[in-house]
Amino acid sequence: MIEQELRDALAALVDGLPARQATAAVERLIGHYRGRTPTGAPVLRNRADVVAYAAYRMPATFAAASDALAGLAARAPGWRPDSHLDLGGGTGAVTWAAARVWDGPRATTVLDWAAPALDLGRELAAGSTAPALRTARWQRGSLREAGAESALDAAGAAGARAGAAAGAALVTAGYVLGELAEADRAAVVEAAARAATDAVVLIEPGTPEGYARIRAARDTLVGAGLRVLAPCPHSDACPIVPGRDWCHFATRVARSSLHRRVKGGELAHEDEKFSYVAAVRSHVAGGPAPSRVVRRPQLRKGQVLLDLCTPDAAVPARRTVTKRHGAHYRAARDSDWGAAWPPEAAGE
Repeated sequence: MIEQELRDALAALVDGLPARQATAAVERLIGHYRGRTPTGAPVLRNRADVVAYAAYRMPATFAAASDALAGLAARAPGWRPDSHLDLGGGTGAVTWAAARVWDGPRATTVLDWAAPALDLGRELAAGSTAPALRTARWQRGSLREAGAESALDAAGAAGARAGAAAGAALVTAGYVLGELAEADRAAVVEAAARAATDAVVLIEPGTPEGYARIRAARDTLVGAGLRVLAPCPHSDACPIVPGRDWCHFATRVARSSLHRRVKGGELAHEDEKFSYVAAVRSHVAGGPAPSRVVRRPQLRKGQVLLDLCTPDAAVPARRTVTKRHGAHYRAARDSDWGAAWPPEAAGE
């Protein structure tokens, strides 16, 4: 199981890192994650930083990316990527997630400007049973300034390895856009759209700022001719009013001993909130969910309250499902934040 392989590999890394050094590195990384680190400064500077990052953030990024990629796979069930370019992929959390969602061999290129992160990513991937990870190419390159061209060059290499003319079937960027200045961010999204022969998946933290970045990127992807497959039920303009609400989802992540040490908590898990968009070329078969659950369902006596994003209503649209709805009521009780609705039409 890919998830267990990753968990075991990360646990082995932390065992060899002094507790005080790991905690100090994590606290600095938390500062960066909250936006206090200049975007022009390397975030992962040495192996201690990279190990701390991998142990602390990689499981959450992996979980969020797994949910986002699974959302794409559910809406395009007959499609699977034969090549993958991960922009700003660092230690490879998104690549591990792709291996979890689509097994088998795949030409994979991970592009990042931090050599220590790439080195550790290569080390972790070498111990996996997933062929897409073991054969992945770990390439150094910046996404800043002329970095968008590096992304396209890497995509060309990935496509050539897959036997394609150019580009990569799947282009991803997980928790990357927030590290870039606005101009670089726009250039990277445009490059991702040009590089992807089939699909682009972008993931950011589930904060108002993270959602704003995904919203802007979504507009760029649609403007480049792609259509949104997940999570939105349409490719039209997002009806959310900025500043009043934001679209995000949550996934549960098991907390490691390092998490508990740094945060001083006893809970064995935490919820990782994220925003994402998955957009595809017109030739990729499949369609978006009729509606999407955008809040945690509220259970009441004999009824379930669902907040839904729909193609023709403001967000959220409240639906009340009661016992008289039969199978729908049972499905609503079992539904979760981010699920497609109604279940029988969702294909999930």
